[in-house]
Amino acid sequence: SDLEGVQSQSETVWRQADKYKVPRICFVNKMDKLGADFLATVKSIEDRLGANPAIMVIPIGAENTYVGNVDLLTRKALIWNSEELGAKFEVTDEIPAEVKERVEEYRAKLIEKIAETDDSLLEKYLSGEEPTVDELKKALRAAVIAYKLVPIYAGTSLRNKGVQPLLDAVADYLPSPVDLKEVKGIHPKTEEPEIRQLVPDEAFSGLAFKIQNDPHVGKLTYFRVYSGKIESGSYVYNSSKGVKERVGRLLLMHANEREEIKEGYAGEIVAIVGLKDTGTGDTLCDEAKPIVLEKISFPEPVISLAIEPQTKSDQEKLGYALKRLTEEDPTFSVKSNPETGQTIISGIGELQLEVMVDRMKREFNVLANVGAPQVAYKETFAETVSAEGKYIKQTGGRGQFGHCWLRIEPKTRGEGNEFVNEIKGGAIPQEFVRAVEKGVWETLANGVLLGYPIVDVKVACYDGSYHDVDSSEVAFKIAASQAIQAASKKSQMNLLEPIMKVEVTTPSEFMGDVMGDLSSKRGQILGSEERSRATIINALVPLSELSGYATQIRSMSQGRASYYMEPSHYDFVPRNLVEQMVASSTFTGRVEA
Repeated sequence: SDLEGVQSQSETVWRQADKYKVPRICFVNKMDKLGADFLATVKSIEDRLGANPAIMVIPIGAENTYVGNVDLLTRKALIWNSEELGAKFEVTDEIPAEVKERVEEYRAKLIEKIAETDDSLLEKYLSGEEPTVDELKKALRAAVIAYKLVPIYAGTSLRNKGVQPLLDAVADYLPSPVDLKEVKGIHPKTEEPEIRQLVPDEAFSGLAFKIQNDPHVGKLTYFRVYSGKIESGSYVYNSSKGVKERVGRLLLMHANEREEIKEGYAGEIVAIVGLKDTGTGDTLCDEAKPIVLEKISFPEPVISLAIEPQTKSDQEKLGYALKRLTEEDPTFSVKSNPETGQTIISGIGELQLEVMVDRMKREFNVLANVGAPQVAYKETFAETVSAEGKYIKQTGGRGQFGHCWLRIEPKTRGEGNEFVNEIKGGAIPQEFVRAVEKGVWETLANGVLLGYPIVDVKVACYDGSYHDVDSSEVAFKIAASQAIQAASKKSQMNLLEPIMKVEVTTPSEFMGDVMGDLSSKRGQILGSEERSRATIINALVPLSELSGYATQIRSMSQGRASYYMEPSHYDFVPRNLVEQMVASSTFTGRVEA
């Protein structure tokens, strides 16, 4: 956090930590920035995050006079040497006069807060005896792990001031794997719950949580060992994909240096070189005792753009670069558009796609031309309809004959598609029903209105006929596709668009302009709140209206407003817009044999 108090990204991360019950420590950053106010930020942490803060330090000076902190537990002043970038600091018992009173006041509050979480300390405290620093630290550690208190530190990370005590606090107060006792998962075959103790002599298990392409060693898989141990050169089992993998080398990563190790134990984070099929969120374990740990869930892509290589030599490199980037980022996907032959990359925001294109240039030397970002719309049926698909072609010799009746019913948002076989009495033989199903899935993927995938429908094949000689799988596939086309002409087709949750932080004088602009973008304003000198506006806005928003908001606010957005949900596109889009579309939607 900084002088705007708690920012929206911090809040998002905080809610995530609440969901998974993760103990945490806060660091109030940018203490050297104009308008920095430590205690106001702590108040913001209490109000906006609902945390119970334990203030561990009192800053000495503020803005450009910020030089260090007083550690409340030990009553020592830590002063950073301004010449070097915060690498050295001195510890002294001399607390500057201007903060002495405040230090004593907040130290008393801190001791009281810690004592309240521990009965034996509380007795001691109430009888007028002050607990020792070691007793306080021990009680604070227990309180942090139980999520009763959140320790708060301060500094300025750009100049490395206040960072060392923060790292000490991570070691002192946050849980080690031993405190978590066990990890839960399921057995891949039986789906029964499985438990592993987080100790080295348990059966091996762990989670691959990040893939990185390293120019020197190739693909690095960052891996958290939950139980047992992993050895370089050994074979492990990927229970998420059901394949065996060979562990090449094991590395301990220290920022940009790496140290080769022979084995990694429970609780360690190692980087593995040499895994081929393991992706983000996969579990690796002992094949004799398989377990699948909880997967990481990622939002689906909402924005895409067409990308094409500039030269023939870039063509091959592009495929390689895209494959590597999709391995690294699970929210980034690549597919080719069969109609135009273009490669389409998709992600969850314009910035992410810009960074990917930039990385292709920098890391993989691929020069590519990119189209304008396109929003990932979806299509769906508005009502239940039935329609017939009949494909008959008489050519010399054997003809083609496929015939089916389909019923399409809309389902609720996010339920996905389903195909149901309701054929009675062999009106269509089983293998042709499978061809119908194939035709249905392909047509749903390609859309009928504007070429966007059709979602949230149930398609039932309930009747049809066949010809002993002329019927073929291809004919039924085309018949199914024609039936969906015909159904779409009978039913009103709805278009769904991604809606983004947008949070704009703006100086109050531009609030009216920003709100008016969001409303003109079909935005729905959820509310606004004043925070120190800024106003935070929350709104839901269709992604299609937000292209180039970063530039617009800068020019609207003299460059002083900023925004943050994330995908929220899909919603219907207003009828009049759908009609305009259909009128100007070049999509033909024809399905040919």
